[in-house]
Amino acid sequence: MGISREQALECFQSDDLIGIGMEANAMRRRLHPEGVVSYAVEGAIDCAALASGARVEGNAAEASLDGLYKTIAETVERGSTGVHLRGGIGCSLKGREMEWFEGLLRGVRQRFPALRIEGPSATEIVALAKDRGHEVRETIARLRDAGMDSIASDDAQTQCSVAEWIAVHRAAHGLGMRTVATMVFGAGETLEQRVDTLAAVRQLQEETGGFAAFVPLAVAVPGGRELDSVTAVEQLKTLAVARVFLDNIENVQWSGAAQSLKLLQMGLRFGANDAGSVTPQGIGAKAGNGASAAGGENAAAVANSVNEEDLRRIIRDAGFQPAQRDTSYRMMFLN
Repeated sequence: MGISREQALECFQSDDLIGIGMEANAMRRRLHPEGVVSYAVEGAIDCAALASGARVEGNAAEASLDGLYKTIAETVERGSTGVHLRGGIGCSLKGREMEWFEGLLRGVRQRFPALRIEGPSATEIVALAKDRGHEVRETIARLRDAGMDSIASDDAQTQCSVAEWIAVHRAAHGLGMRTVATMVFGAGETLEQRVDTLAAVRQLQEETGGFAAFVPLAVAVPGGRELDSVTAVEQLKTLAVARVFLDNIENVQWSGAAQSLKLLQMGLRFGANDAGSVTPQGIGAKAGNGASAAGGENAAAVANSVNEEDLRRIIRDAGFQPAQRDTSYRMMFLN
């Protein structure tokens, strides 16, 4: 049984970090007694430049798409089970964003039928629906029919309201999609607002059961000044409170790409049972003709040079057994 909103707020206000962490660790053990920490190998494609080039007709546009398909093929050959088609919506396509992205999804699905495709974020879907005068559910259904398996989990509530974000995920769940809930924190919100977001996520999970995982993610600091970032104590406390509060969500992810590897290791004792995703080794920074490749659920993987071997070592050193999963959180094999 999870804790109440009032208890969650008290935990955020408490100085007893170790005690909160112990409660979260106990919750993780109850939900995952096997002592396994999972991770995924996933590629991601930044389609923004590709979308901008879509205004060019003929051989140039075809060459861009060929470069995209080649890069996806390389990620699959190196073990990727999914791909995140990031960006591309909102570019100046004179109202053709929806049709362009549907075509892109169909092309990827046709060539890679077994690949799990993560498409636009909740923010982008809201923008698409407003632009075309469609309902959110209709927009998601069209993208699903074109080949999208799930919506992206990396923008959380940063550019649309919590209510809009919840509405997108509710619609996706109603269409049979499982999604990942990411909460960005440390952006100036109050502790009460942080708890409100957690409560909204838990309520939707009670209604739909559609969240496969929850990801607490500290806000990125412009310029990367470490002293301006959310402290490690605040990050670990937020992780632990989320794990105890969201007792109806099976997996809590603590990303090795977004945090340092040492902080990742500590997080595995503060309630996390998943270490996020890494980029397939050997994939370069460019996907050919403007489409860039980066690290799946966490683009910082490339910059931080987090690779699969690093992740497995950190997991083992923390006392757990690493296990690769697919991007649907289905276990594949132990490492």
